Amino acid sequence: MTASTPTTRAKTVKTSTAKTAAAKSNSSNSKTAPPPMFGFKAGSGAAVKVSMGSPVPSKGTTVAVVAVLKDGVLSAAAKRADVDTEGLISAACKLDAQLGKTGTLRTVLNTGNNAGVSAYVLVGLDDAEKLTAKALRKATDAACAAVKSLKPSKVFFALNQELPADCDDEDAASLCARTIVEHFYTFSACRKQEEEPAVLPTFELAATKSTEKAVDKGVRTGVAVGIGMQLTKDLGNLPGNICTPNYLAETAKAMAKQYKLDVDVLDHKKMESLGMFSLLSVGKASSEPPKLIVLKYNGAKNAKEAPVVLVGKGITFDTGGISLKPGANMDEMKYDMCGAASVLGTMKAVAELKLPINLIVVVPTAENMPAGNASKPGDIVVSMSGQTIEILNTDAEGRLILCDALTYVERFNPAAVVDVATLTGACIVALGHINSGLYSPQDDLANELLEAGKRALDTAWRMPLDEEYHEQLKSNFADMANIGGPPAGSVTAACFLQKYTKAYNWAHLDIAGTAWHSGKAKGASGRPVPMLAEFVMARAKA
Repeated sequence: MTASTPTTRAKTVKTSTAKTAAAKSNSSNSKTAPPPMFGFKAGSGAAVKVSMGSPVPSKGTTVAVVAVLKDGVLSAAAKRADVDTEGLISAACKLDAQLGKTGTLRTVLNTGNNAGVSAYVLVGLDDAEKLTAKALRKATDAACAAVKSLKPSKVFFALNQELPADCDDEDAASLCARTIVEHFYTFSACRKQEEEPAVLPTFELAATKSTEKAVDKGVRTGVAVGIGMQLTKDLGNLPGNICTPNYLAETAKAMAKQYKLDVDVLDHKKMESLGMFSLLSVGKASSEPPKLIVLKYNGAKNAKEAPVVLVGKGITFDTGGISLKPGANMDEMKYDMCGAASVLGTMKAVAELKLPINLIVVVPTAENMPAGNASKPGDIVVSMSGQTIEILNTDAEGRLILCDALTYVERFNPAAVVDVATLTGACIVALGHINSGLYSPQDDLANELLEAGKRALDTAWRMPLDEEYHEQLKSNFADMANIGGPPAGSVTAACFLQKYTKAYNWAHLDIAGTAWHSGKAKGASGRPVPMLAEFVMARAKA
């Protein structure tokens, strides 16, 4: 990656109770027991359970989440709750004139004679006719925070019954379920396990006879995307001494075993025989050997149907190489493999949903280190395509591993190829941390991804690929240089990749600004799994 600017947020998955107990019993003093992180398997931790429920809270429910609308008007679920609490809900609305406005919250303890649900979380959604998917997601996240403080065992959740204008019952259920799974994600794999993992609540989303099929389908979709994001976050949050190229390969093999996928891991010798000298040049100074991981899901009725191919940049740590990065915030360069993490997370979601489509995930992965045998500025390497590259900056290494992977995927005769990479700090300068950068010479493919992002609330912004930008990549000594100078750095990086994608429909997502959060919320974001999953789901339906 050309700059070390991106951002993060952290949370995770817990190791099993059995492992924690074993760690305690195997140590005479649990305080000195080593953290069980070296046996941690990404994506294997606990995820909150979400399922379809009934119109009213079922037996054993301890907390219910219901909506209050503009001017304190009760939603259908809130009206039923008002009866069950003998008027406590309506009384709360009269006491708090603000309740009902977007984002307002109030917890009402049930002291009525009709004992059942112990507490109701009232969530303001304002004007039902103006409700948006974004507002519903925000309200769901706020409700989860309130629920978490109550530590319930079972939750009845009815916000999904309030439909935004651009959502149906399935969409609303999917969005709420995904948000719930996201909210309860934590990352503690690298912490000392001193106590038993907290028991996560189970959620039941409200449904009626007329909506139960749609809600059930939506919940399954939302949960699948949520656990795909969990895998992506786990991989991103793990440190570079654990999440190595080999760790990514082992994760892919574990997924292949779990979901009956085909997997192939190309080692140095195999990549060398294919002429992947651009990819190999990046990892040659590291003690961690580079790899090319290929994971195949065959879900289409026609086994020969052209697959969608997702390529994810897997630089498990980026020092910048000889073009060394500044020391400040360099720890965040463990996130330079979030492209790889996101395509693996998308594969997990697709496999969970058993979508009728053929999907291939390709992960070129290496560690970019400085050493006596590292690539130097001015070196020239030959890519798998036969095109030569003058390496003017060893910190522009992501494109050097991606270009060989993009040549390799030609053999699959793909319907479309989307590469995903934390490629440039310049993309953060251009778009900040809101939108991912989207590049594609094909309008149809670009629009598919843009629309998928809008539906998933995981948005991108289309950037230019004008031929004139390619002029910046000219070299006096090779077919191209690997950088084009400071102007339009994200654009010229995409132009570099475009030179290797003329055999198929291609799009590039630069996620340097969206793959993780910095500061207090530091940790992987799980993006762009929602967009990619939505994109693949739409293709599967077509």
